Amino acid sequence: MPVTVVVGTQWGDEGKAKVIDLLAANHSHVVRYQGGHNAGHTVVVGSQRYALQLVPSGVLYSQVTPVIGNGVVVDLPTLFAEIDTLQSRGVSCERLRVSTLAHLIFPWHQQQDAISESLRGDSRIGTTLKGIGPAYADKVKRIGLRAGDTRDRERFRTLVKERATQENAVFASLGEPLLDVDEVVERYDGFATRLAPHLADTVNLLHDALANGSSILLEGAQATFLDIDHGTYPFVTSSNPTAGGACAGSGLGPRDITRVVGIAKAYTTRVGSGPFPTELHGELADRIVEVGHEFGTVTGRRRRPGWLDLVMLRHAVRVNSLTDIALTKLDVLDDFDTIRVCVGYRLDGRILDAYPDDAEVLARVECVYEDLAGWHQPLRACRKESDLPTQARRLIDLVERSTGVPVSIVGVGPERDDCVVREVTR
Repeated sequence: MPVTVVVGTQWGDEGKAKVIDLLAANHSHVVRYQGGHNAGHTVVVGSQRYALQLVPSGVLYSQVTPVIGNGVVVDLPTLFAEIDTLQSRGVSCERLRVSTLAHLIFPWHQQQDAISESLRGDSRIGTTLKGIGPAYADKVKRIGLRAGDTRDRERFRTLVKERATQENAVFASLGEPLLDVDEVVERYDGFATRLAPHLADTVNLLHDALANGSSILLEGAQATFLDIDHGTYPFVTSSNPTAGGACAGSGLGPRDITRVVGIAKAYTTRVGSGPFPTELHGELADRIVEVGHEFGTVTGRRRRPGWLDLVMLRHAVRVNSLTDIALTKLDVLDDFDTIRVCVGYRLDGRILDAYPDDAEVLARVECVYEDLAGWHQPLRACRKESDLPTQARRLIDLVERSTGVPVSIVGVGPERDDCVVREVTR
């Protein structure tokens, strides 16, 4: 009864979708377990590029049942726009299942997001303003509406009207624009009709699939250091992308999980505010951004680039119980003379034993680097480990020695087949 979790080990944008797409071929269900439409997964198949926000990456395989789990917050306009786009390109979404327990995002959440961010001034988090945080806040306050509420249309209409009216009272007190309550009710009533064929008790669906011998892949959005508990708080997301969140967000138990694959880029990026020890600036930073196409799938925002940070990666191994690592986008470094890797942190003259638990401390650390020679040849045609140049294999070896975890997959290009799958013992 194998269950595999795929989790980002940095600040997101590690190329999870490529690895998920690679692994999905051998799984019957691919389950998104947290986050919302603030995160994007990009999959390249031949000349076709698919940018996914809510629909799990497994939708590109006809034999896979894609599942939006209970831990996700769902923006229905985005979901149906994505479904329509996929179906217009010949990708069927009929098998898509949405948990009845997943919470819904509404226009008031996005307005709350914008107000909150504007009030922060220079202390902005850098949120995507898509209402993710406010939707999770309503979930915790126990006033949110769930996908399953749409099954009783009249009750759903009443609940939406009540919540929209309550939020309008708050907006009025702040001098903010008011929602058109009747328009919101009618629009979401229409979404409820479209959602009906996709609704499912996904917790029992997944357990029944396991009982029947199926294999399940759980995919997270964002990454370890954006985790609400374990990330660089407060510059984090509003849910748990770490492997522990996979259980809460899918309804599967810890003992069901047999493999946890951590995705790490061969360098590091982050979007938005927050400390970043290995961050680069100037011409070198621009070069990584240009070659790596480091712009957000959803927002288009330029990502902040930096060198690979093995202190972070070691901590991600601990927090997620990683069994193996997929090292992606190694090809982006093809033409670099020297590749730097952070192997330790120094603070006030002393070496730190572990990753700091305080973002303010993290902002003050100095990186201890190990410099590796570049390989100056394209990696994209590599398909087995012996194809990789010696210098590239030294980088992989450094990652394995520093983390104690094998590198099972090496990404050498954007397409689904641009990778080296290594024989490792997990």
